[in-house]
Amino acid sequence: MKIKITLLLTALLLLCFNRETTYSWGFYGHKRINRMAVLTLPEPMIGFYKKHIDYITEHAVDPDKRRYAVAAEGARHYIDIDHYGENPFETVPKRWKDAVNKFTEDTLQAYGIVPWHVEKMFGRLVEAFKKENLDLILHYSADLGHYIADAHVPLHTTKNYNGQLTNQYGIHGFWESRIPELKADDYDYFVGKAAFIDKVLDKAWETVKTSHSEVDSVLSFEAQLTHEFPPDRKYSYENRGNVLTKVYSLEFTNRYNDMLNGMVERRMRQAIISVGSLWFTAWVNAGQPNLNRLDSQELSDSLKKAQLQEELLWKTGKIQGDGKGHDD
Repeated sequence: MKIKITLLLTALLLLCFNRETTYSWGFYGHKRINRMAVLTLPEPMIGFYKKHIDYITEHAVDPDKRRYAVAAEGARHYIDIDHYGENPFETVPKRWKDAVNKFTEDTLQAYGIVPWHVEKMFGRLVEAFKKENLDLILHYSADLGHYIADAHVPLHTTKNYNGQLTNQYGIHGFWESRIPELKADDYDYFVGKAAFIDKVLDKAWETVKTSHSEVDSVLSFEAQLTHEFPPDRKYSYENRGNVLTKVYSLEFTNRYNDMLNGMVERRMRQAIISVGSLWFTAWVNAGQPNLNRLDSQELSDSLKKAQLQEELLWKTGKIQGDGKGHDD
């Protein structure tokens, strides 16, 4: 009996730290990033995006929800760039076809494809603008915001994404959920105006490279503090709904945030301006269509149905209707 219980607890522990259940920025962070990105847009766009700001905000988390239904979804959120050796940014070709030829698509999918998926979603948003398709503009805007925001997270660029290789389990949620949860109300969200991006794929890779440069600090500072704090000071308990939940203490979180010198806020601010700039660039590349022509349109029944399916899937864990999850 004891053996069975031990095996069950081990399985649950592994499940808790499985990559598929390790989300980026938390729902709160993704929604805040997309919402604030709307405010970076220029006059020809901001009216349209403000009208639909609630959609852009709420559906910022759809890609995380789709992980339950779409097997390929997980790889779109990260890239374990350190899998590719000591000089990965020189080793890995920037273009998708070149990378496939060098490493095979199976390998790329196994270790994450976020920079390439950002470019893919950007291309789809451009086409949506060209067609003046309200449904697709909103859908791809929300999704693109999610993926480029993910690329701004240091732990989305390493095999040690949740500290599992260094006995730092839980650091993923600590960095991108616990810290924003306690600190985000004090962040400065005035990040300036969206700017045109000449080469979107280069921008995605630049973002990954900057994020990866922060990985050592993210891990080493937490390890240093863990040696200084006894467990009863490192962790505390808070009521979440009706559940008493173990969390990183306010004292530990504040010390860690100080050591990071505002890294989480910087990465969130940069994510906001990146999202706005990608939306703006897609609109420009599409020929700057007059978005006022979409004022009289409402979301189609098909998109509403697809979004309802995602919500039901998220709540129940089961595919509804025809058994197909809404994907890109």
